[in-house]
Parts: sequence; structure tokens; C-alpha cells
Amino acid sequence: MATEKDTFTYMTLPNGLRIVHCPSRSQAEYCGLAVKAGSRNETPDTYGIAHFVEHTIFKGTDKRRSWHIINRMEAVGGELNAYTSEEVTMVYAAFPKGNLSRAIELIADLVSRSRFPEREIDKEREVVMDEISSYLDTPADAIFDEFNDLIFAGSPLGHNILGNTSTIASFTPATCRGFLDTYYTPGNMVLFYLGPTSASRLYAAAERYFGPLHHPTATAATEAPAVNKAFDITRNINTHQSHTVIGARIPGMHEDHKRVFGLLTNMLGGPCMNSLFNVELRERHGYVYSVDAYTSLFTDCGLFTVYFGCDDEHVMPCRQLIFDIIDRLAADPVSKRTLDAAKKQYLGQSIVAGENREQYALSIGRSALFNNRIVPAKEARERINSITAEELQEAARMLTRERCSILTFSK
Repeated sequence: MATEKDTFTYMTLPNGLRIVHCPSRSQAEYCGLAVKAGSRNETPDTYGIAHFVEHTIFKGTDKRRSWHIINRMEAVGGELNAYTSEEVTMVYAAFPKGNLSRAIELIADLVSRSRFPEREIDKEREVVMDEISSYLDTPADAIFDEFNDLIFAGSPLGHNILGNTSTIASFTPATCRGFLDTYYTPGNMVLFYLGPTSASRLYAAAERYFGPLHHPTATAATEAPAVNKAFDITRNINTHQSHTVIGARIPGMHEDHKRVFGLLTNMLGGPCMNSLFNVELRERHGYVYSVDAYTSLFTDCGLFTVYFGCDDEHVMPCRQLIFDIIDRLAADPVSKRTLDAAKKQYLGQSIVAGENREQYALSIGRSALFNNRIVPAKEARERINSITAEELQEAARMLTRERCSILTFSK
């Protein structure tokens, strides 16, 4: 959530690259690109290409080898990083005050002049394949991928961001270059900045290094995934405990319901020990070490999920307790006292989270990319405080047993 002191400046280069500037008095600066490209933009024969390109743009450009790329920001005490999700790729740097031109020039070099050297691609291929094997060896992580595969079956949202060994083995420099040229285009990206440098200097640096970038934007249209039939599946695997994910489709990021589901998710299984699920499953019954609830919001749909790990004999009792809690919220509106307490906690957590400047900078980039603006702190508070008990009840009704799918990895 944006803070009271944050004032945003929005700018656009002649080539269509959007820029968002947020001033800060910190001695650290954050700058990066939010790119509207992720695993959802892949086809079955290119599963994993978005993540693979995010890795390999660091492996060499027309003017730099991988060693020089790695050291460009680290030489001044900064960091260069990136990550990929279903609908966005972030390429960004954190660095001491005074190094903005260095950071922007480097990021522009990566997205416009990466060469994808074949030798480096072969090395990174092995790294990613090891990452896939390691990920699948962790049931608490792998179960989410399989759950998404099932609930989004028939949609590009339903596959592992990392891809698979077959597709990773097929990638060539031309494959990577083609994805970069298609999606890393001015009209498909936002340059975001958080730090003490002025907006005018940011614009001048962006114009100098990103101005020559003129790839046309032709992002493929996405289609909202069909709502598939709910499932209840158990897979027997060799693990020391059972893992379960319960989930249901909810509205996406552009629906006003997202504020209600954010609050409801926090009440049910947020990061605090007093969440309803944690109190019931862990504190009162001792069934689990942790239980967490999440919302994942995409441009045209969303997903609510609950995860818990426990002994086999406790899976069904935990499931029952979770749905009992949801059913109570769906049956009757919460009291004003309960609702006010939930809002106070949620807003307080947002303030604390906003102190993580790196994550805050990334949130600025994502918001500008998908919404063309960042919601000011006052407006965000008003949205949360306007939530009614009836809206919360309506949201809970979308998460009842008949609407949810369940996947368990059993011992």
C-alpha cells in the first residue's frame, strides 16, 4: 500500500515505454522493468521459456559477457535480480544512491541486446533442469503446481512456470531471442523507480538508454480459463507427511471483490498466529505446524487456496475444520467488532509490509503495469474500511465445500 508521503509521477517515452517515479529520501535506489510476459504467454512446446529467458538475458549481450553483467552492479555494492510469474517478469536492480544511470543502462542492455550465447544456454539449461528436479522433490511446493494444472486444465495458466525437461532441452538462441523480441517491447513494459533521484533525471536516463528500443508490441490476447468441475483427488507419494491444497476460483485483479477477498484471506489464514485456521488447526487441536491461505490474482480470474501439512490421520479432520469455519462466515455476517478488528490488523500489516522497500518498489511496477496507476494510501484505506459484513459473507459463500477443489499428497 502506498504511504502518505509517496507522490507518483507518471511519464511515457515517445516509443511507448511507461515510467513511474516514486521519491524517497533513502540512500538506496530501486529501479527495474515490469514486463507483461510470463508462463501464461507460452505454448505447450515452449513451456518454461519465460523463466528461461529471464535467466539467460544475464548470460551475455553485444557488449558484455556474463561476468561483466554480474559485476556491473555488485561492484558498487548493488544487486541485479529478476523473477518470473504467470503474467509478469521483473528485471530490477537495488543500488546505493548515485548509480541510477549505471543501473538503467545495464537493464536496457539486457532486454535489447542479449545474445543468448549457445555455450551459456547449455550451462543454464542444466541449472534449470536441476531446479525442476529440486522443486518436484519438495511436495509442499510441487502440490501447488499440480493443483493449478487441475483447476486450470485446458488453459495456459495450468502448467509449471519452470517448464519441463523436454521443452527446456529444445530451447535455442533463436527461441529465446524470439520471445524477447515479442514481449520485451516498450508498449509491454513499465520502468519503475523508487529513490531520491528526481523524476526529470529519471526520464532523461530512460530516454537515453531505452529511447532507441522500437520493437513493435503484439502481445497475444489471453482468454479467461474455463471454470472446470471441482475435484477431490488423493495422490500416494513417498513423503513423511501428507500435504493438502484446498482452493476455488475467485474474481481477478480488476474486480472490486479483490479487496474483500484480501481481507477475508487474511482473517482465515494470514501470516498472523491469530488467523482463524491457525487457531483452530494448530493451537486448539495440534494437527498442523502451519496452515496458510493465499489469493492469486490474474488479469481475468483469481484463485483462493489453503495449504496445510499433517499426519495422514489428520487430513480429514483438518478439512472438516476448515470448511466449518468458512461455513460459519458464509451463514451469518460477522459482528461489527470482529470486522473492525480484522480491518485494523490488515491495514497495520500493509503498513509494516510497505517498509520493505524492495518489495514496495516491485509492487509499484506491477501496479503501474496492470492498472496504470498506484492506489494512494488514503484511497486504499478507504476501500478496506468500506467493506461490509455482508460483502465478507458473500465472499465466504464462494469458498464453501461445493465450490472448492481438493488435492492431497498422501504418505
